[in-house]
Amino acid sequence: MSADAGPRGSTARGRLRIYLGYAPGAGTTCALLSEGRRSAEDDTDVVVASAGTHGRPYTENLLAGLEVIPAAKVPSQGALAEEMDLGAVLARGPAVALVDDFAHRNAPGSRHRARWQDVEDLLTAGIDVISAVSVGDLDSLADVVAKITGTAPRQTVPDSVVRAAGEVELVDVAPEALRDRLARGHIYPADQAEAALGGWFQTGNLSALRELALLWLAAALAGGPRRHLRGGGDPGSGQARERVVVALSGGPEGEMLIRRAARIAARSGGDLLAVHAARPGRPAGSGRAVLAAQRRLAESAGGTYHQLADQDIPAALLAFAHAHNATQLVLGATPRTWRAALRPAASIRSRVIRYGGGLDVHIVTCTPIANSVPATACEPDLRKRPVMTQQNAPWPGRMRQAARWGPGGRPRGHREELLLTRGGPSMGNTHFPGTDMLRAGTGGAQTTWHGGAAGQAEGMS
Repeated sequence: MSADAGPRGSTARGRLRIYLGYAPGAGTTCALLSEGRRSAEDDTDVVVASAGTHGRPYTENLLAGLEVIPAAKVPSQGALAEEMDLGAVLARGPAVALVDDFAHRNAPGSRHRARWQDVEDLLTAGIDVISAVSVGDLDSLADVVAKITGTAPRQTVPDSVVRAAGEVELVDVAPEALRDRLARGHIYPADQAEAALGGWFQTGNLSALRELALLWLAAALAGGPRRHLRGGGDPGSGQARERVVVALSGGPEGEMLIRRAARIAARSGGDLLAVHAARPGRPAGSGRAVLAAQRRLAESAGGTYHQLADQDIPAALLAFAHAHNATQLVLGATPRTWRAALRPAASIRSRVIRYGGGLDVHIVTCTPIANSVPATACEPDLRKRPVMTQQNAPWPGRMRQAARWGPGGRPRGHREELLLTRGGPSMGNTHFPGTDMLRAGTGGAQTTWHGGAAGQAEGMS
């Protein structure tokens, strides 16, 4: 995108260009300021609406010669927070505004909750905007970044807003070069650099984040040409548009499932449909709050939210999926007791897999993540599992019990429970110890079990 917009009508919408980085110090702020300087040298009317220099001399030098709109002072928690002065920028009316930290959360009392909403006002006013964002600030990747770094992002921006930009450019730098910048004091002061090198800025973390940014951008580019086709595939391609349905139970694992489904949909350039399926009856107050948050997350990821009330949840899910021409269905694997494991035909997952011909069904195991989801909400507590012993078992079953159950009342190696949970012996599944992904074909459909490293990589590898 050229920053020099040229003559336009007063109602023309501005254009958005975003620099994408994968870690602090990668150079996104320098990239947007450098582009602003080049545009100013070409006599384009450019202002700096917001730029986080963090006291770095090189970054501060790039501000020289550029017009900077002073920040607004907003009272926050007994102090004055500096925020972009949206009103002043709109009143100034430049051709191009440089707005750093696209995902920034504004202080309470600001016109909008987030900076990307401020940018929307600038674009509506016909002002071109050049901004920057980190891969860790993308909604759909927040849980993955938290797993990689051990730190949950403090602020996020909907993926759909970033994808809607006229151009997204990755500011790439090798992890080794980034660590060298940090060691030289170009990113953090020397007293902080050493701790960062052994923590957040470890080579493994940086390599994973860099790969994540590359894969996200590749998926966005792959899905770009089809964004205008809401109802079908590419003209003349003969292929239907992918539609990914994610089933929500109202539990805290829903956020992880939505993000996983959003990544799957993004890779294929498809649509995301979040569905809460439950039996008739209003959820409790806490349940309504959880579902409201999950609805906002689904919509921020560019998807739609739906609610189903039916006594037969598997049938309702499948009817919804077929009515919307869904191609993929994402389900969560919730903790199950050993008694439930012995009745696989009764589980929602088993029935969906059995009767979901033509659907690719993804079974995602829920594991604790770093965004405040408690571990007890995602994993069974084995200490509360009923213990089957010879003392409380009927005599006719003691021989079968001795053959099937090991010490403590648990299946030997958990083999039988795993087989039943993953679709039942009638599907011809085979479990190999140490594997964390299982695929099984049923009626032309594909079922995938995600767990561990495979589950984390799904949708982005």
